[in-house]
Amino acid sequence: MNADDETLLAELLEGKHRALARTISKIENRAPGYRELISELYAHTGEAEVIGITGSPGAGKSTLVDKLAETYRERGETVGVIAIDPSSPFTGGAVLGDRIRMASTVGDMDVFVRSMSARGTLGGLSTATADAVKAMDAFGKDKIIIETVGAGQNEIDIVRTADTVAVLVPPGSGDDVQTLKAGILEIADVFVVNKADRPGTDRTVQELREMIELDSGGGFGGSGHHGADAGSDGGGSAVATQDDPEKRATWTTPIVETVATDGTGVDEFIDELAAHREYLVDSGARAEKARQRSAEEIRTLLREDVHTMLEAELERAGGIDDLAAAVAAGETDPYTVADEVLSPVEDCLAELETRNP
Repeated sequence: MNADDETLLAELLEGKHRALARTISKIENRAPGYRELISELYAHTGEAEVIGITGSPGAGKSTLVDKLAETYRERGETVGVIAIDPSSPFTGGAVLGDRIRMASTVGDMDVFVRSMSARGTLGGLSTATADAVKAMDAFGKDKIIIETVGAGQNEIDIVRTADTVAVLVPPGSGDDVQTLKAGILEIADVFVVNKADRPGTDRTVQELREMIELDSGGGFGGSGHHGADAGSDGGGSAVATQDDPEKRATWTTPIVETVATDGTGVDEFIDELAAHREYLVDSGARAEKARQRSAEEIRTLLREDVHTMLEAELERAGGIDDLAAAVAAGETDPYTVADEVLSPVEDCLAELETRNP
């Protein structure tokens, strides 16, 4: 790591927000030396609570995140917010920029808000976002909140990055609640019916409760997000089986009603987030999630590196356009091209195995 990056790292660890902003920019731009910088951050991570906020457009995610950050600050905790925004078709950057609509915490340096581009994958968290979480964690933020785009897309990536995932559902969702059964239920640790002062709230809460009960009974072909195979008290607390107290406790997904515009229900929401974190620690699930997250990060980095290496090999083989033209002309086929491009890589690996059996 060069001298400039060493200085940047030192200033970040000293708690300088300017250094945090520069570090995240370096990560997002994949600037030279960013990998070495992230590697140094790992030794200083692991203390922050990472919360994912997702849900359909119009559910009030940004307003709730604003109130959540404001309430945490009132409790004396520092907050980092990463808002995954739609990508600009021109620059690839975040369209909305730093969230000016988070009005309650403007001017509070202990609430650091950073918008990041979804980079063409709506709702999907890029590797850069996960690395930005590490930067905020190493900086010393107590709570890190990730807000996704939420456009009906697959939000599974957030599970790999967040300790606790809250799924927002607006009242009177109807078809939206039915859609949730297809997969969102599996990633939700807490359901939030926001805008609960609107008509249809009771029905939405009831439909969610029925979904949770059906899931805990194996109705969706599984045991739920946390493997609900034990008894439940019907709330969001961790519950152990009576016949085997030492058996790992399970988590029953709670439903919280909020009105983010005036802060109603936010304290209860925070209580459920705290209860879930306690469950994760006591049950050992937090350590398991960290292990799974590390495994996925390794796979992702390997995929990125292999992809870059193969792109270079494609160029040496004549470039993808010429190879595609040869396939279209019937001179070869995609399988033969792939074998020929991979051959030098496989030869290198075979030679390494021979040297280091």
